[in-house]
Amino acid sequence: MSEAANRRPLKSRSSGWARALAVALARTAITPNEISVASVVFACGGAAALIGSGAPWALLTCAACMQLRLVCNLLDGMVAVEGGKGSPVGGLYNEIPDRIADAALLVAAGYAVRVPWLGWCAALLAVATAYLRALGGALGLPQDFRGPMAKQQRMAVLTLACVLGAAEAPMWHSDYALRVGLGVIAAGALLTCLTRTRALARALGTRVRP
Repeated sequence: MSEAANRRPLKSRSSGWARALAVALARTAITPNEISVASVVFACGGAAALIGSGAPWALLTCAACMQLRLVCNLLDGMVAVEGGKGSPVGGLYNEIPDRIADAALLVAAGYAVRVPWLGWCAALLAVATAYLRALGGALGLPQDFRGPMAKQQRMAVLTLACVLGAAEAPMWHSDYALRVGLGVIAAGALLTCLTRTRALARALGTRVRP
């Protein structure tokens, strides 16, 4: 399986700012694995802000941390592949920090709105979407990054929920935006699991047996 087939398709990878930043990082001693670890640091910082306070500043801090996490997710692969700084354990650093970051943010959101089961449900389903993608790769198929609630979509919904929540909290003293956002993520991730499972079964069923 080609490396290109197992990379998440991202339009932002071809943007000027991303290419310039990736080139600059590739010239330093910073490794792609360190960038991957930084994504977890940002995610945990956002999760801590979310749990620690429901104030608008905390919600906006979490939203900013999520975007910084995604920038790290973008740059680690670019520095590794385009920058030629990949390592034998790069695959582990590409996957494990993502799962930790997803779980930290989603579980924290559940506790922040006092519905912990919803946060855990969203986190488990998010991990399941990644498991099904990786399972396809392990079975010799191209990794399936389809949505409707892949990683970028999950973080986009949660970021929007935090921004809306920052406006909602001082006006109505409620947290409906974050609750609805978590529900959308959980439902969308479940649908993503179903669509990826169907696609995986279809691809395995059409394989030519020796």
